[in-house]
Amino acid sequence: MKKLNLLPPELIENKILFIRGQKVMIDSDLAVLYGVTTKALNQAVKRNVDRFPHDFMFELTTSEKDEVVTNCDHLKKLKFSPNLPKVFTEHGALMLASVLNSKRAVEASVYVVRAFVRLREFLSTHQEIAIKLKELEAKFEGHDEQIKSIIEAINQLLLPPEKPKRQMGFQVKEPKQKYRNR
Repeated sequence: MKKLNLLPPELIENKILFIRGQKVMIDSDLAVLYGVTTKALNQAVKRNVDRFPHDFMFELTTSEKDEVVTNCDHLKKLKFSPNLPKVFTEHGALMLASVLNSKRAVEASVYVVRAFVRLREFLSTHQEIAIKLKELEAKFEGHDEQIKSIIEAINQLLLPPEKPKRQMGFQVKEPKQKYRNR
C-alpha cells in the first residue's frame, strides 16, 4: 500500500484558526490537504448539506474574511475571491473526508484529527498552568506588601544616623595635666 504524501500534524496545526470561539480550518486549506480543488470540496458539501450542521461548518462574514486574510499570509489569495470561505470544525473536517470518499481524504482526515487533538492537549496543558499560576498568586497575594515593609525596615537600619548621638554609659574624664616650664 503506497503511503500518501501529507503534511505533518505540526503544519496542519498552523492552519487551525480560532473563529467564533471554535477551532476551525478554512475550506481552501482542507481542499489542499484532501487533494481536491476548493470548488470540488464546496460542491461536495452542497450535495450533502444535511451532513454539515452549523456546529460542523459555517460561512465567514465579510469582516471575518478580511481579518483572516490580514492575519494569515497563506490566505492572501482569498482577498479578491467573490465567495465567502467556509470553515470546518474538527467534526466537519471528518465529515468532509467521508463525503469526498477518496483514499487521500480518508488518510488526511486522520492527520487533521491528530492535529486537533494535539491542539486540544496543548490548550489543556496551558489551562492547567494558568490555574496553578492563579493559585500561586492567590497564595502569595498579601506577601508583596509584607516583603516591601521588610525591605523598607532593612533599608532604615542600613542608613547612617542623622546626627551623632551622645555616647551613653559611664565615662571617666581624665583631668588635664598642667605642665610647668622648669
